Parts: sequence; structure tokens; C-alpha cells
Amino acid sequence: MRRLGGRGLLLGLAAAAAAAAARWLGWWSDRAGLRLFVPEELARYRGGPGAPGLYLALLGRVYDVSPGRRHYEPGAHYSGFAGRDASRAFVTGDYSEAGLVDDVSDLSFSEVLTLQNWLSFYEKNYELVGRVIGRFYGEDGLPTPTLTRVEAVMARGAEAGQRALQEKQKFPPCNAEWSSGRGSRLWCSTESGGVSRDWVGVPRKLYRPGAKEPHCVCVRTTGPPSDQAPGLTAHANRGDLDNPGLGEYAGCPPLAVACSFPL
Repeated sequence: MRRLGGRGLLLGLAAAAAAAAARWLGWWSDRAGLRLFVPEELARYRGGPGAPGLYLALLGRVYDVSPGRRHYEPGAHYSGFAGRDASRAFVTGDYSEAGLVDDVSDLSFSEVLTLQNWLSFYEKNYELVGRVIGRFYGEDGLPTPTLTRVEAVMARGAEAGQRALQEKQKFPPCNAEWSSGRGSRLWCSTESGGVSRDWVGVPRKLYRPGAKEPHCVCVRTTGPPSDQAPGLTAHANRGDLDNPGLGEYAGCPPLAVACSFPL
């Protein structure tokens, strides 16, 4: 199979990230046949004797978790999630009655993104059967302003993930090792940082805004800069070496693929 290089790989990854973002947002779209529950009705679905089923809700979306009964049935570790929307507890770990609630208004950005990961898990593993009328969906089954705000945070998270992925492709992390006898060593390869590519690169310090310390990345040394506008042919054939966010390691030859720092 032909390996995508440079821009082709970035464009492919960007498209994949955009598709993922669309998938997150697509979860809120209408689906025929979804049932609307009031909270009191959903409370009957706790999997006990005579219960009509075993359901839980996350951000107002109701899933049939019967296939995972051993996790959610009465007496199981996560039984508190059954028959209700306990979105908050998915990220706080507070399984008390006070914590098993759907109020996510004060969750941090990263905590909302954790909820996004949980949504991905339930969408993949369990059947979506309905929506809960209340905080996240109205009586018409449409999203409330509260859900729209959560959705906006998730969209920003998808965009941030896309940018991080693009930066990792542009500046893959170095390989690194340290020993008490030899000191530290940094080096680049075509697989360093878990990024497969058709170039090796050289170690450089990457300074990120707000970060206390730089970290080691592998930098392409030939061809046009990654941020050069498409269609331009004139360049210094130095790859990304002249990026202002980079710095050289003292004592390491500028074009060496490995840097050693003895004790």
C-alpha cells in the first residue's frame, strides 16, 4: 500500500477529524422511531423483577444496556446509573444520590470532552432507544439550549483534537532514552512518536505558548515549509527548520538525527 506523505497525509487526517466532528454533532439529529421518556417513566427501567427493561441516559439520550446487565442491574457496581440520566457522575465518579444527576453546567472543558468519549462508547456498544424530556430535550424531542451549549463545547474539542493531530504530523515526538551510566539520548526515525512518514527529521526543542518547558520533536529538513501556501515553488529547501517556535539542542550538530547528552 502506498504511504501518504506530507500534505497528503495531513489532508487525509484533517478530513477524518472533520468527519468525526460531524459524527459527534450528528448524534443530536432526529431519528425516526425514538421514544420520549419523562424521568418518572425512565425510572421504571432499572432491571429489577418486573421492570420493563434496563435503560440509562446520558445527556438526555436513552440506551438499552441490557447486554451489559451484569454492570447495571440491581446490586451491580454501576446500578445507580440505571433508570436515570446521571451524566454528571460519568466524569465526577460521585455515585451518591446527590451525584447521580444530569447537571453538567459547571463541568470543565476537559470533563465535557470525557462525556463525549462516553457517548462514543454507548453509541458503539448499545442501542439508542429514546430521549428524556427535561434538561437536554424538550417535549417536542428537540435539543434544548443546554444541550446546544454542550454540543458547542464538544465541537471545539473536536477542532482542538484535529489541530493537535496536525501538529503531531508536522512535528512528531522524538524517541528518548536515559540511563544512569550513559545519560540521555534523543533521536528521530520514520516511526518516532508513533507517526509513520517518509522522512526522518532531526531533534529540535518545540516551544508551545503557555508551556513551562519545551519538548523534543522531529523536524523535516528538506522541501518547502509545512505552512507554505499550496502552489508556491520557491523555498529554501529547509523543510520546517526555520519555524520560529523551534530551538536547537546545545552540543548537538544541527543536522544530526540523534543527540546524546552524557552525564
